[in-house]
Amino acid sequence: MPSTTPPPARGMSLLNDARLNKGTAFTTEERRLYGLEGLLPTHVESLDRQVERVQRHLDAKPNDLERYIYLSGLRDQNETLFFRVLMSNPAKFVPIVYAPTLATVCKQFSHIYRRPRGMYISLEMKGRIEEVLRNWPVTDVRAICVTTGGRILGLGDIGVNGMGIPIGKLHLYTACGAVPPDVLLPIQLDIGTTNTALRADPLYLGLRREPPSEEVLDEFVEEFIQAVRAVFPRCVIHFEDWKGTDAIRYLEKYQDRIRCYNDDIQGTAAVTLAGLITALKIKGESLADQRVLFLGAGSSGLGTADMLVSAMKLEGVSEEDAISRITLMDVNGLLETSRTDLSPQQARYAKTMPASKDLLAMVKTVKPTVLVGVSTAGGAFTQDVVEAMSALNERPVIFALSLPGTNAECTAEQAYTWSNGRALFAAGIQFPEVTLNDKTFYPGQANNFYIFPALALAVYATCPDVITNEMVIEAARALADQVSPISQERGRLFPPQSDILEVSITSAARIAEFIFEKGAATVDRPTDIRAWIESLTYSPRYAEF
Repeated sequence: MPSTTPPPARGMSLLNDARLNKGTAFTTEERRLYGLEGLLPTHVESLDRQVERVQRHLDAKPNDLERYIYLSGLRDQNETLFFRVLMSNPAKFVPIVYAPTLATVCKQFSHIYRRPRGMYISLEMKGRIEEVLRNWPVTDVRAICVTTGGRILGLGDIGVNGMGIPIGKLHLYTACGAVPPDVLLPIQLDIGTTNTALRADPLYLGLRREPPSEEVLDEFVEEFIQAVRAVFPRCVIHFEDWKGTDAIRYLEKYQDRIRCYNDDIQGTAAVTLAGLITALKIKGESLADQRVLFLGAGSSGLGTADMLVSAMKLEGVSEEDAISRITLMDVNGLLETSRTDLSPQQARYAKTMPASKDLLAMVKTVKPTVLVGVSTAGGAFTQDVVEAMSALNERPVIFALSLPGTNAECTAEQAYTWSNGRALFAAGIQFPEVTLNDKTFYPGQANNFYIFPALALAVYATCPDVITNEMVIEAARALADQVSPISQERGRLFPPQSDILEVSITSAARIAEFIFEKGAATVDRPTDIRAWIESLTYSPRYAEF
């Protein structure tokens, strides 16, 4: 409900408070009461009229980078208007404040920097991180999205330039999941960067040093985790875009100890699982009967493979059988038992097969029903590969998930054309509709924003001590269940992006119910979970002083 408490500031101080500023929407009475007379144009506008003006400004911008910069400035001036704009048309604005525009933003982050948003915790603060965290003005932070910038959107290690990602992710917590923005905190752990070009850039804003040893980093991260628990005890930690080996190691270390998850591993896995569940409904097949070939065996590939194993086990498949149905390849080829360069997580999937770097040969050997690309190797799903998948399967499932778009393993048009319209396709970006032989195909976008805002809303509401894989799998199932039979007939694997807020709230209610049923919630169960979730959501409306 809108606040009825008088604002803590007056005059220009009130206009400079992004959380309370209404701009031209301040009423005549409010202008008299709070020293705003003469500081604003005379006409009083509605919030909807302000949104109309913002839309016109955005339409006049030459590209999405300029639109991002404009919207960032708007967030700094008027938070309510910013989120009202985003939530008015998520399908239009999410690609501007999130992927794919964020790839461009992050490459130039130090050059387009305007003012701080979130916190920067550097190695130089080691030993006093708790003290630094207490500088944040909000005492009840419920979600932190934290990165080291070690692996950003296929761009590699870009250090503090990666801060655009936590900022963007948390924008989507609110825009797509209606999580109140004042409980969200983006954090950059500045551990240095391996990127020599950035360290030489005079405008680069981060530490100009190599990252520390694993031992030092582990101590730093442990101190950060304990500091968060002390300062923000009800907070969930969302790990985002860490270097692959670090991402896997820290998720394994902390997922059973604290309230945390890794979106690159679990979020990507869940949205991929959701798309696969929908595809299997279209095909009339079960998950337990699939054979999955991954191109890419980093944190995203391994996380998705692990999630599929967990989901198969819930369907009664043994772990050994589930693992046998999943084959992975990386830049050095097939994960097979003669290789000495595999991590323990990769070795779990190693096959007793001859070494091979030939994807087409592996398709013909493994005979997968599902082909998943998380390799960042643009164009790796060639015509021969897609045609081979189509020869093996009446409806081949092809997911080209690498970001940004130039890294996609194939385009939607290629997948549909080379499969004669039989592919069930999804990508990491939203490809346009494809018309082939007078039939229109609707490529899906396996975008994590279908998962993490809903999961965040459910966790914000129920406060479980830990976030389990079963909760994430329930998020995937809840998402897949919202693809209507008509949409399935058209080959759609995900709900429309225009419905993302409703989708997220519905998913959050399902996840919350699951958490209550498992006895994992630390709050009392309400009579009507859906109504309770809705009562906790954020709506971009001006406060009533």
